[in-house]
Amino acid sequence: MWIKKIKINNFRNYDLEEINLNKNINIFYGENAQGKTNIIESIFLCSMGKSFRAKKDKEMIKLNAEQANIEIEYQKQDRDGKIKIEINNKKNIYLNGIKIKKLSELLGNINTVIFTPDDINILKGGPQNRRRFLDIMISQLKPNYMYHLNVYAKIIEQRNNYLRQIREEKKDENLLEIWDEKLVEEAYIIYQYRKEFIEKIKNKIKNIHSEITDKKEDIKIEYITHCDSKEKYIKLLKERKKLDIIKGYTTKGIHRDDFIIYINDKELSIYGSQGQHRTSILSLKLAEVEIIKEEIGETPILLLDDFMSELDEKRREHFLEKIENTQVIITCTDKINLANKNILIYNVKSGKTFRET
Repeated sequence: MWIKKIKINNFRNYDLEEINLNKNINIFYGENAQGKTNIIESIFLCSMGKSFRAKKDKEMIKLNAEQANIEIEYQKQDRDGKIKIEINNKKNIYLNGIKIKKLSELLGNINTVIFTPDDINILKGGPQNRRRFLDIMISQLKPNYMYHLNVYAKIIEQRNNYLRQIREEKKDENLLEIWDEKLVEEAYIIYQYRKEFIEKIKNKIKNIHSEITDKKEDIKIEYITHCDSKEKYIKLLKERKKLDIIKGYTTKGIHRDDFIIYINDKELSIYGSQGQHRTSILSLKLAEVEIIKEEIGETPILLLDDFMSELDEKRREHFLEKIENTQVIITCTDKINLANKNILIYNVKSGKTFRET
């Protein structure tokens, strides 16, 4: 799987730019705020249908422009394809010229794994960061997962609204059971997806991390959930009904899931050094790459946004060994030299890319 061409129009700080890529390593270098990350963002957007950094789609439209357009031509083992995204008052997505009705139709056409300096917050930050990591990975491989996440979110919203109505308008508490039953059904489906992929990560990450650390560190992952059985979760909802009414929201559920990483049996978030956090996130992402490759029979495209600067020389060499025969898009402030690699280099200045020979 690889991207052949990117065409962006009125996207972020770009007017109109057409960029050809090769199958291997593509480097975009330049000073900060020139538009390097915008290229990574355009690819991720065509992969997932959402930005990894913009809260609102309109943030991606160039200042004083009415619409942004992104087109990507890509090639897989069995077919070529084209994805086009238009962003104006709303977002329209086209797959091979046909407008799609549901986001799930886009997911899985271009599989990507993104590395950014902020990824360390997956492990250092709150549980929502780790859930988002899981959700992005699973959605690419199981598009129906996104459907269940959306259904669950709607039920939670409705249940929370009714909890506040019970508190403020004295509505009938017994009617909560309507939402509880639906919530339990969707939560258990999502739990099964997440459990499956946590197990896949466990199987991959142990060997990867051992190699990166010269067998000095043993890594373990523990999945934290209250939804591993329907009976357990429905009982929990009933037990916490009074508390939920007081607070006005659902305090337990799949939306509170988490996973904990241990290094040599010590919790990483409490006892881990900065270096251990970086190595662990590298191991986690490389496990994601291997899982996707195993699931679809092709290596995902790697998007490295100023990530190589986060790695010392030893980690960088190990990383490059792991991603041979993979299309990689790298952004960096200084041009990096990667010996014996097929590399295409662009210098980025003020929303323009200049190919170097």
